[in-house]
This record gives sequence, C-alpha cells and structure tokens, in this order.
Amino acid sequence: MNTILRKSILGVAGLAFTGGVFAGPVAAHAAETTHVAKPVSVSVQGDKLIPHGVQGEQSRIDLNDEQTANVKAIIAATKKAGMDERAAVVSIATALQESKLENLGHLGDRNDHDSQGLFQQRPSSGWGTVEQITDPEYSTTAFLKGLKQVDGWQDMPLTKAAQTVQVSAYPDHYAQWEQQAADLVAEHWNK
Repeated sequence: MNTILRKSILGVAGLAFTGGVFAGPVAAHAAETTHVAKPVSVSVQGDKLIPHGVQGEQSRIDLNDEQTANVKAIIAATKKAGMDERAAVVSIATALQESKLENLGHLGDRNDHDSQGLFQQRPSSGWGTVEQITDPEYSTTAFLKGLKQVDGWQDMPLTKAAQTVQVSAYPDHYAQWEQQAADLVAEHWNK
C-alpha cells in the first residue's frame, strides 16, 4: 500500500476513533471510580515492555488480591499458549474493560445477555460452558485462540485487536486500559 493511501486510511481511522470516544455510549462500568491519566509512551529499557502506542486518555483502577491473581492467571495462560507480552497486554486490557478483572458470574438483570467471566464471554455464542468461561485459564485461552485468528493483530491498535475478537457494542473502550495493562505485564511477566 502506498504511503499516501496508508496515511489517509490511518487519518480516517483516527477521526473515527476520536468521534467514538467523544460521542460514543458510556460503558456499563462507567459509574465505577477510575483514575484517568494522560497517555504515556513507554520506552525500551532492558526487558521492559513496549506497548504499541497508547490511544487517548487512560483509565486506571487499584487492584485487589483477586484481580491481581487474575492478572497472573492471564499471563500464565498467555505463556502456556506460546504467545508474547503483547498478547498478554491485549488480554489484560480486554479483561479490564469487560469485567475490571473480576471473574463475574451471571449478574441477573444487570447482565449483558449471558456474558460471564473475565472476558464476558457468552456460552450461547460458543465460548464454552459457564464452568469453562468462569475459569480464568480457559477463558484467557479462548480469547487468545480468537486473537491468533486476527491477521496482523500484533501491529494493530490494541482496541481494534480486542474488538475483532470480542465484537463489543463499545469497540473503542478497550484503548483506555492499554497503559495499565502494559504496566501489569511488565510487573508480573517474569515473576
């Protein structure tokens, strides 16, 4: 693809993303308190992780022991699947958006259809049984299997890679978690 055409496409995509962020609907978890930080670029230092570019303002939440254990489970499943740190960043950012890293069961009237687990996967959509998708290793492996099927996921914006797998009603909301996900992977990958 020539450079001018590529820049044009990327420019349009940037406008579409910006429009979605400022005009898009509010996520189900919007009422929760989050810390918003300006986008920060992470540089290469030894074995530090480099996110592939943080889009927009970033959200951050404080994690409890259960959420931290789920981060570690996502990282372990990513390693077991033979995938790299970038896959873990995409997975953790997705789980931050979908469940705030809480392994959610059925939420009754507050539930989005039959979505459950860290990634809000649906048994009725073929992600697995309730028991499977509420198992952090299984649900991460299922997410990663979907991610592997996305051509070029390693080089696309995190929110696009996550959305291609998840097919969310709020496709741009994954981007806000990239910095925290990258920080968590950098902190826990080698432990």
